[in-house]
Amino acid sequence: MNDTRNRILDVALDVLGQNPDAGMGDIASAAGVVRRTVYGHFPSRADLVRTLAQRAVDEIAAVLTEVNTPEGAADAVWVDFIARVWPLARRYRVLLVLRRGEYGEEIHALLGPVDKTLADLVERGQKSEVFGRHLPAGILSQVAYAAVFAIAENDLSRGTLGARAATITSLLMLGVPEARANALVGTRP
Repeated sequence: MNDTRNRILDVALDVLGQNPDAGMGDIASAAGVVRRTVYGHFPSRADLVRTLAQRAVDEIAAVLTEVNTPEGAADAVWVDFIARVWPLARRYRVLLVLRRGEYGEEIHALLGPVDKTLADLVERGQKSEVFGRHLPAGILSQVAYAAVFAIAENDLSRGTLGARAATITSLLMLGVPEARANALVGTRP
């Protein structure tokens, strides 16, 4: 039963990633099940999207918790976070589109703890003067983090930019000088 549910979720990510307006029937067809099976696991499209969003939040929060050590320099922690979250950004990129639509409030609410932790990290970086003060920490963290998802979304077909470009771009947005951003990322892929 869990295998079918997880397969539906995985397929839903792919289907919605190609067409954010896809319906439950489209997801059922792609998963190789009947629509009733999808509805048996997710009574509505909103339940499916909520479950996908919660899964993404849980995975992103786990990565953030793992890398966000208080003794780590904020810019180095950011680099580790983006490097480890990159596959998730590519996988869950459809949530950006869904976040702007009818599911926006709910997705924003689910992401609240991640947003808060990122804002705290950026504030820590501002206090230690490794991040700029050109925006408040809460806004600056969202702008830099959104850039990572935007690059992931636009890099899918070509695959030429990758995690390195996303990390450097987000560091630049945080106010890290280009030479320091390049040094922080080093030879990471």
